[in-house]
Amino acid sequence: MTDRLRIALAQLNPKVGALAANLNLARKALADAEAAGADILMFSELFLTGYFPDDLLFKPQFVADAIAAAHELVAATANSQVSLILPTIWQDNGGLHNAVIVAEHGAIIATRLKRELPNTDVFYERRYFEPGPLAHPVTIKGVSIGIPICEDIWHQWVCEHLVREGAEILLCPNGSPYWKDKQSTRYKLVRARVEEDDVPMLYLNQVGGQDELVFDGASFGMEPGNRIVFQGNSFAEDFIVSDWERRDDRWTCVQGEVKALTSIDEAPWRAGVLGLRDYVHKTGFKQVVLGLSGGIDSAVVAAMAVDAFGADNVHCIMLPYRYTSEASLTDAKDCAERLGVRYDVVAIGEPVDNALHELAPIFGNRPVDLAEENIQSRMRGVYLMAVSNKLGSMLLTTGNKSEMAVGYATIYGDMNGGYNPLKDMLKMQVYALADWRNKHMPGDCLGPEGEIIPQAIIDKAPSAELRPDQKDQDSLPPYPVLDAIIEAMVEQELSIGEIVAKGFDLALVQRIERLVNIAEYKRRQSAPGPKLTAKAFGLGRRYPITNGYRDGTKG
Repeated sequence: MTDRLRIALAQLNPKVGALAANLNLARKALADAEAAGADILMFSELFLTGYFPDDLLFKPQFVADAIAAAHELVAATANSQVSLILPTIWQDNGGLHNAVIVAEHGAIIATRLKRELPNTDVFYERRYFEPGPLAHPVTIKGVSIGIPICEDIWHQWVCEHLVREGAEILLCPNGSPYWKDKQSTRYKLVRARVEEDDVPMLYLNQVGGQDELVFDGASFGMEPGNRIVFQGNSFAEDFIVSDWERRDDRWTCVQGEVKALTSIDEAPWRAGVLGLRDYVHKTGFKQVVLGLSGGIDSAVVAAMAVDAFGADNVHCIMLPYRYTSEASLTDAKDCAERLGVRYDVVAIGEPVDNALHELAPIFGNRPVDLAEENIQSRMRGVYLMAVSNKLGSMLLTTGNKSEMAVGYATIYGDMNGGYNPLKDMLKMQVYALADWRNKHMPGDCLGPEGEIIPQAIIDKAPSAELRPDQKDQDSLPPYPVLDAIIEAMVEQELSIGEIVAKGFDLALVQRIERLVNIAEYKRRQSAPGPKLTAKAFGLGRRYPITNGYRDGTKG
């Protein structure tokens, strides 16, 4: 039995499926733990496979390779004094489990299986895993350690059982994605378990972007009495070492660094940048290209891209037509110069006019409408995709959540692209974030300081500029109204009657509901983007495309 423990938490950025690369990260962390004199090293949930492997788990060879990688890391502890807590997939009696293995001196001394498998929101672990039994603690360095895995701590009986069976400290590996103010939810959850069970908990979370999810790290330790004893980085890797002592049969942290959390205002920017950076790099790209229209959305995406990759790796292109205003030309150029990116102007007038000419026999005498307007957007998409193909840059698309909700976007046009940083951000949030970025320099970002998004772009009325003097409000309600209805309808899943009760016009709410429903086919074909709210289109909200249900409630 010991009265002192040094515990290391590896808050790292694994890549799903990259078993060899993740194993190398783990080996490096093991060496760091040895150098730090740590007694215990823990990794985040499903570290070796990355969280979450989805249907890779149905591939027998992947499962076999992942378990083999786990055995390799176990073998690496043969000459180490560090006890390893490694979350990984594991097979037990023929079933596949979300598990942890505990290893010392080159051998596995215990396995523990996740009991509570989440099956809500973005989680669907019951599709792949079998639940384990209520687990017993593991004795490590003579200390009884409870290891609940992520969702396990959301169910109080798991931790109660561990402590009742003798656990003196709880170490919890997590794969907890970011959304707005998520850290306060984690604090509240851990506080409840710590106060109920009267033992400290070390909460380790992974960091990094994985498709539509962004993991913000922000690992922490908490003792009874709501005492945060260490706090790790937000949106960045960290190697967190804390020292613990047994005093009067209770464990307390005697050394731990409490780092400042990213503010709730900065967090969406950092999440967007991290999700963008990792998606581009993890899919093998180094540079990005986007259409810079002189509007707020493309300006914010360009600024995020520069913060993610540096100006030398961002290419902006203005694609004007006859309806493009002089102000848009001026503002786009100004924004590009402030960001320091390559900026090209490629006119689309001749190819659009040629297309209209060739289509005239088919269009006949029908009135000019969206069909003609969308040719402009689709021609821009053709040009941008050509540049992406030729130069090997990923095309970024720039539509926001408000537009995606009601289908105010052109499929195979401005929706073209590999990734959309604004996909889960309402229009007014885009404006607010632009204003915030102009006044602040976010951590871990590569762009310049100061007003990088021209105030003229923030101030002017939004327009797709597909016809003379067009404004978004010609087709949509004012964005503050639209955003409020979308937030109630999509993020809160309120009925028409409940939304009308908030003071909105019944006919308007019914119209928005119809637009949201019929735009599902567009969203299903849209580029992925980071989940920033509790209810995001795509991974977090998938409605049937062919959908006959309509809310029949009245205001």
